[in-house]
Amino acid sequence: MKLRNIAIIAHVDHGKTTLVDCLLKQSGAFRENQKVAERAMDSNDIERERGITILAKCTSVEWKDTRINIIDTPGHADFGGEVERIISMVDGVLVLVDASEGPMPQTKFVLAKALKLGLKPIVVINKVDKPDQRAYEVQDEMFDLFSILDANEDQLDFPTLFASAKAGWAAEHPEGPQESMAPIFDKILEHVPEPTVEEGPFRVLATTLEANPFLGRLLTGRIISGVAKANMPVKALARDGSVIEMGRITKLLAFRGLERQPVEEAMAGDIVALSGLQKATVADTICAPEVMEPIQSQPIDPPTLAMTFSVNDSPLAGQEGDKVTSRMIRDRLMREAEGNVAIHITESASKDAFEVAGRGELQLAVLIENMRREGFELSISRPRVLFKTDPATGQRLEPIEEVVIDVDEEFSGSVVDKLSQRKAELQEMRPSGGGKQRLVFQCPSRGLIGYFGEFMTDTRGTGIMNRLFHSYAPYKGPIAARRTGTLISMETGTAVAYALWNLEDRGPMFIDPGDKIYVGMIIGEHSRGNDLDVNPLKGKQLTNMRASGKDEAVTLTTPIRMTLEKALAYVSDDELVEVTPESIRLRKRYLDIHERKRHAKMAVDA
Repeated sequence: MKLRNIAIIAHVDHGKTTLVDCLLKQSGAFRENQKVAERAMDSNDIERERGITILAKCTSVEWKDTRINIIDTPGHADFGGEVERIISMVDGVLVLVDASEGPMPQTKFVLAKALKLGLKPIVVINKVDKPDQRAYEVQDEMFDLFSILDANEDQLDFPTLFASAKAGWAAEHPEGPQESMAPIFDKILEHVPEPTVEEGPFRVLATTLEANPFLGRLLTGRIISGVAKANMPVKALARDGSVIEMGRITKLLAFRGLERQPVEEAMAGDIVALSGLQKATVADTICAPEVMEPIQSQPIDPPTLAMTFSVNDSPLAGQEGDKVTSRMIRDRLMREAEGNVAIHITESASKDAFEVAGRGELQLAVLIENMRREGFELSISRPRVLFKTDPATGQRLEPIEEVVIDVDEEFSGSVVDKLSQRKAELQEMRPSGGGKQRLVFQCPSRGLIGYFGEFMTDTRGTGIMNRLFHSYAPYKGPIAARRTGTLISMETGTAVAYALWNLEDRGPMFIDPGDKIYVGMIIGEHSRGNDLDVNPLKGKQLTNMRASGKDEAVTLTTPIRMTLEKALAYVSDDELVEVTPESIRLRKRYLDIHERKRHAKMAVDA
């Protein structure tokens, strides 16, 4: 059977996973009576809850005697490491763009990687049934983007299709015919070349790694040469050519629809998953015993942001989670770093804290969320950017991000003002239709930490912000941090409604009456710039003249609910986020008030 390997790349929420659903249905991958979940490729819980793709996944469809392996890739810049690895497995890309929003930063990031590898793109302009669609303008914008990214003449001569993945049709024109997805399949067969096969014995470059409860470690990759057979002897080579281990392929799996089916053998060009090796990981070459040279892997962009994961040492530690020791946290982080090449782990000298570096806040927040669902308890520090030193001048360099914002015109002034305070430079400002303006900034990554919540408040929840790593540039100087202080508990126990009611004048609360609290825990935000130690346990004084039910009933304002991302963006350098399977709490790094004052004084003296 003929083969085609293709990746679908797009920005968040441009309809990529819905399109894959539609292609699977129309290719006959499902039985007529088969019950299939919506967004079938988004298989893990967090992907379904957030409506975004986090992990790159493979599926396959059959069309006119050809098997098409389709890889669904994440659309968010923080998970770009997933895309960089798998792009080397394919021979063509389907670039999906929203018919009203046009190309966005993440599209640009992945597209640049694909064009650099010489892949020929097919552009699909999706959601042409939206009332504010501007399909032909978006097609022109795509051409401009290709030329900016130095596409060659073949790549610039890209075919364009117009589609509505939701309605299940694609056509050469926005008007239709609105029949089926057949034009996409036909364009793939016509424009995507068959996989290039090299001569020689079996070789495959591992691009993704996962743990399977029955088969152990599963490595996925495309066979570059030779034939893979179940139970054949193989070895794993590191990038420098050294032998990591010898073993056998205990199970060979090929992608058939949404399922992975065991096969006896697979030919060069096909994408397979294989088990049987204990140490081999991403970017290693799995090959026949006689092979000596490893396959060259694509370099991955470096991480730009780091957080410290440490053992939870609060008074409430160990009450909600069952994985609390540094050894358990270390093993889990090392497992994550094995399969996720965009994450780097560094151990501290004391061995009870780990610096975890990644692409962005969302990527690290998803890792923390997964860990807390598995029963871990952690203390997380404020995110901080990773600086570099220019080898030529010795100058300090910091990561700069390209920020693309779509807002209603009335809010654009406050957005420009807030970002300029954070050392951002406005690059472009133009109307983007529908009374909205598109603002493009280059802003230090430091300035964007904690800005998103403020941005949503300033734009009344209507703004859309997308960001992407741009480059390293000279240090821009100090940026003003959070302007408010915090309310810190000076007692341990259970919060009392009467005490919280009396404290409401000081600022909004983060806790409810009845919540467990401890000395040094942050229970609210102080309306002024300084921290304030308060007593949330102080009840009403009762005498025989004042019965408990006589006074007015205590009515409290609803507290601010701290989600994980909100908490990570909120904390200062001297604060931590305590994460457990059931709670997210904010606390001071040093719980004792005298210790806090001593460290604050030392910091001022330094």
